[in-house]
Amino acid sequence: MRIARFTTGDEPSYGVLSGELDAFGQPEEGAVLVALAGDPMYVGLKLLEQEHQLADVRLLAPVLPRSKVVGIGRNYAAHAAELGNDVPAEPLMFLKPNTSVAGPGDPIFYPPQTQNLHYEGELAVVIGRICRDVPAEQATDVIYGYTIGNDVTARDLQKSDVQFTRAKGFDSFCPLGPWIETDLDPQHFIDGVQVQTHLNGEVVQDGSTADMIFDIPALIAHVSSVMTLLPGDVILTGTPEGVGPMEVGDEVEISIAGLGSLTNKVARR
Repeated sequence: MRIARFTTGDEPSYGVLSGELDAFGQPEEGAVLVALAGDPMYVGLKLLEQEHQLADVRLLAPVLPRSKVVGIGRNYAAHAAELGNDVPAEPLMFLKPNTSVAGPGDPIFYPPQTQNLHYEGELAVVIGRICRDVPAEQATDVIYGYTIGNDVTARDLQKSDVQFTRAKGFDSFCPLGPWIETDLDPQHFIDGVQVQTHLNGEVVQDGSTADMIFDIPALIAHVSSVMTLLPGDVILTGTPEGVGPMEVGDEVEISIAGLGSLTNKVARR
């Protein structure tokens, strides 16, 4: 089931997307959103009789994390190598504030503090309930669903600051969307799902989730051994090789098989 958060110009609403995705990850023509009675993560899946044509609404970030976005660094060996880093012995965690979250079509703002702004296309895991110390074999119990993320990074600030907070924490540095897919199992991604990033229509990242060093159950077990995860928290699972700079005016599209695509343009802050 694909759950979207959207607006028709009024307060944000939630809905279930009808139909299937085509070969390019786009909804079929005439796709509709069947409205829900509130955020299904908290009030349950209560369908209303109201429907909206997808073409008539603006999609928003499908989740606003209650507390945090947890990023995982260097979870693809080729990406670690392209930046001259070793593969970590255990998951490398960092935090992005929930104020960094943006939605489909929202601008990624290029702040004046950086001269080297990078895209990082990633699979994002949405947590569905309060949890801590989750065994890897029970990870599916706490996963609400999956979406697409862009772990936008000011690469020069990441290098100069050593730690990642400023480099990854600016407003708009965590686009998420276009919706949450709730019906996939972590094994789907362990077997291998294509992750692609296009910059102005050109493929710049083309990887597979099968190449993750630490799989999704291992990541949930590791993160939850350190901090309590709350409903709506997001774990970004790392990016394949091919990261690179974005400039003002560039368009970045990230596609993950079975999840659709997330598109944002870079704007001057």
